Amino acid sequence: MKQKITIKTIAKELGVSTSTVSKALRDSHEISSETKDKIQAYANLYNYKPNNLALQLRNQKTKVIGVILPKIVHHFFSTVIMGIEEGANKKGYNIMVCFSNESYKKEVETLKVLSNGSVDGLIVSIASETLENKDFKHFIDLVAEEIPLVLFDRVVDEILCDKVVVDDVGAGYKATKHLIENGRKKIALITTPNHVNVGALRRQGYEKALIEAYIKTDKNLIVEVDEKKDIKSQIEKVFKEDIDAVFAVNEIYAANSMRIAKEKGLSIPNEISIIGFTDGLISEYSSPSITTIAQHGFTMGMQAVELLIERIENETEIYRPKKIVISSDLKIRESTKPSS
Repeated sequence: MKQKITIKTIAKELGVSTSTVSKALRDSHEISSETKDKIQAYANLYNYKPNNLALQLRNQKTKVIGVILPKIVHHFFSTVIMGIEEGANKKGYNIMVCFSNESYKKEVETLKVLSNGSVDGLIVSIASETLENKDFKHFIDLVAEEIPLVLFDRVVDEILCDKVVVDDVGAGYKATKHLIENGRKKIALITTPNHVNVGALRRQGYEKALIEAYIKTDKNLIVEVDEKKDIKSQIEKVFKEDIDAVFAVNEIYAANSMRIAKEKGLSIPNEISIIGFTDGLISEYSSPSITTIAQHGFTMGMQAVELLIERIENETEIYRPKKIVISSDLKIRESTKPSS
């Protein structure tokens, strides 16, 4: 059985660009007969079957960008959509937004539908189940077909494409250091399961700040929330420990932590301080208002769509993936004790 090959394989073997291979397989007049014959013969030898719909995608532009998000409940993702839409509209593109609902199967199916000619390129934040499975074949195949792809927020090294991320380690460090500077020593971390890399990176920042302050990491103060189960009841467990602060890696976890603290009669911020992540309406209008890490989702969306459109409109001979890292800011509000 002959090996399965891609356009990239043919290009590498014959010492030409991927765009030359694509054009030769379409029998384009731009390519010399000698080069066309050589490429087509090689493709026939290995029984290469081009994805005609994918080729159509690359050559007949729809001026539509596909966006796949894990969920809509988080304020962060809604701000990213706003940034993507504004950036796309400025360049004459529209967006089509879909949701994986954290499902691997839904993500695979949605990616397949959108990449078959519906859109010119894709912007995706990977589903939790996909990260847990560590199965990224659907993305790797997409890249091999040369369909423009930008990953944001939840990204993995295995997929060679453009990426836009927040400095999650730095953000976790800033949040925890702020609590330590306010005299807090028993700081609970409410985070995602470790396979969701953004939570894992924020945990690294949390642990780094503790180490610098000579505070030992206590695993009893760390809760990895399974969102398929009741979030509040999982967070409640850590309140049985002797804690004086909570760092929650998203706004929902922070709001739940505040509710539990109030139910237990704890004074915020005098007895317990709370920091969240993502500067949404929940954080701003809670009582007391929640100190938070602002991720700049709008900026992230703008950067992601800018990278994607650059890929769509400028087919370079050699493609080198880019990674943009966006810094975060600490917004101090009423839920953390002010520095003395």
